[in-house]
Amino acid sequence: MLFERFISKERGEPPDIDVDFEHQRREEVVQYIYRKYGRERAALTAAVTTYRPRSALREAGKALGVDLAIVDRVAKAHHWFDSKEDLLSRFEEAGLDPQAPLIVQWADFATLLLGFPRHLSQHSGGFVISRGKLSRLVPIENAAMVDRSIIQWDKDDIEALGLLKIDVLALGMLSAVRRALDLISEKRGEVFELQDIPAEDTATYEMICRADTVGVFQIESRAQMSMLPRLQPRQFYDLVIEVAIVRPGPVQGGMVHPYLRRRQGIEPVTFPSPQMEQALARTLGVPIFQEQVMQVAMLAAGFSAGEADQLRRAMAAWRRKGGLGVYHDRIVNGMLERGYEREFAEQIFAQIQGFGEYGFPESHAASFALMVYASAWLKCHEPTVFACALLNSQPMGFYSPSQLVQDAKRHGVRVLPVDVTVSNWDCAIEGPGTCEPLRLGMSLVRGMKADAAARIEMARAVRPFGDVSDLARRAQLDRRDLEVLATANALRSLAGERRAALWQAVAAVPDRDLLRGATDDDETPELAPMTEGQQIVSDYRSTGLTLGRHPLALLRPRLAKMRLVPSDVLMRYRNGQLARACGIVTVRQRPGTANGVMFMTLEDEAGSVNIIVWQSVLEKFRREALGSSLLAVYGVWQREGEVRHLVANRLVDVTALLGELPTVSRDFC
Repeated sequence: MLFERFISKERGEPPDIDVDFEHQRREEVVQYIYRKYGRERAALTAAVTTYRPRSALREAGKALGVDLAIVDRVAKAHHWFDSKEDLLSRFEEAGLDPQAPLIVQWADFATLLLGFPRHLSQHSGGFVISRGKLSRLVPIENAAMVDRSIIQWDKDDIEALGLLKIDVLALGMLSAVRRALDLISEKRGEVFELQDIPAEDTATYEMICRADTVGVFQIESRAQMSMLPRLQPRQFYDLVIEVAIVRPGPVQGGMVHPYLRRRQGIEPVTFPSPQMEQALARTLGVPIFQEQVMQVAMLAAGFSAGEADQLRRAMAAWRRKGGLGVYHDRIVNGMLERGYEREFAEQIFAQIQGFGEYGFPESHAASFALMVYASAWLKCHEPTVFACALLNSQPMGFYSPSQLVQDAKRHGVRVLPVDVTVSNWDCAIEGPGTCEPLRLGMSLVRGMKADAAARIEMARAVRPFGDVSDLARRAQLDRRDLEVLATANALRSLAGERRAALWQAVAAVPDRDLLRGATDDDETPELAPMTEGQQIVSDYRSTGLTLGRHPLALLRPRLAKMRLVPSDVLMRYRNGQLARACGIVTVRQRPGTANGVMFMTLEDEAGSVNIIVWQSVLEKFRREALGSSLLAVYGVWQREGEVRHLVANRLVDVTALLGELPTVSRDFC
């Protein structure tokens, strides 16, 4: 590790201090800091929220008196990647005349608002701690959250003043790993900690190389999954590189393909000088980490350690402050003086400028790689424990509970539904070992309250429930609580299927008026059972997932007539073959470094398919790409080793086939 990355004599301020904590326990740390240092000496940093396209459109539209329904439609048609020039075309998509005077004025006002401060909010975790009273240095105000106070300056302000800032950050995977280790310890009857996970496990690396990494920390995204079969991580330091290389910095700096070619033996590993070999040997001559850029500046261009750190800081802020231009001549001329070719010197500067798009420090990558390996080992060797821990740590990560459950089932995990007679608030493993069935918890039931679940657990510990009325009386549940449980099919053990359970839920709660003392001896009538499709729709509405057949399994005969192929069949296609796929849209991504390309993931009953939508296709089928829940894709199958995806030529929205099924995608666009 490069010490100057953290502190140097030229740096006249404290180093950055970032600490990650379990995301479900971060508030404990926040309140500990307030207690230890006092509200008069510690406060959260502010963040200035500025107008973005959607908020600017909403504010300008409301100010002009436009109908709120129209304002909402126009705002939702606009996405972060749309340029100012796209504004008028978005109005047209919403059914409005872009040439109308009101629309032109609306667009002009919205454009003027972009980038202006909108309101002051809290930084995600930046704490300012002072020696004396903060009020003598900076204005303070109470936050909207109870027992929190914030200063009225943001991180750039306090950096300029040299105030100490500590970032108290939240990391969901820390919660999940801690829960998994506790669960293993409980089932094994002995303490199992992070250091007890075997190092350099071959089976774990085999799983990673297959990109079988749904739920695994940092390497579960579409981009990471595409990289894993190419990079083929086989040891811990490979994971350190994997974490850092799929970042905007190395991508924009043109480091990814040279590194892969050298790793695969396609291109020889060369160094322009022994000094450069000292800095770049561990990454095959290609700079990947921030520290390496600093080392290159020191060894090849004659920078001091402190100057190299200033370069690193300028890289991080160059888009905001335009701070890299002043370094061009210093870097290039410094390298020319030391015998390097101008072409190579310019290439190095271009790579450094690429790191301004967010390069990753080696120290952070190594810390993250530890969590990558731990979570991958848990998924490989303890899949039930891993799935249970992920579900109990929601919200976190890249995938929804539905996708996590589908993946767990594909890995042999037996998943049992929510049942009021056995389920706790959290998901749990039923049985003495870690390979027993996974029982879903009441926390997954939409509308279920934690205190109601706690009363159910306490009453059930005394003796089992006899029927729904016994449950309602002893757990003090109201009619809404029972209806929530019945809709989720959690009363099956006491009342039968959903419709009968809903009937009994209504009858189980006594009236609060003149009929309070009356008894109801009516029997539950014979109700028509729900169809499989209705059961699946109800599952998704109540818990966001189903343990029955996947919705597309019911639609497969109809999709087959449309010649839409399931994912397991597509995986056997050869490179360049024409292909058709259909699935529920689970992820949309449009990275800023992808030159307008959108990446999508479709899920069907057999697995998932990765879709690439080029910018020209996206513009042509924008509404289908951004608005469909069930999407049919026509295109060309691409296969390079174990990396497979479908390049779209045409998109068709077939959401109507889902009927009333509610679906949710994770959209990063």
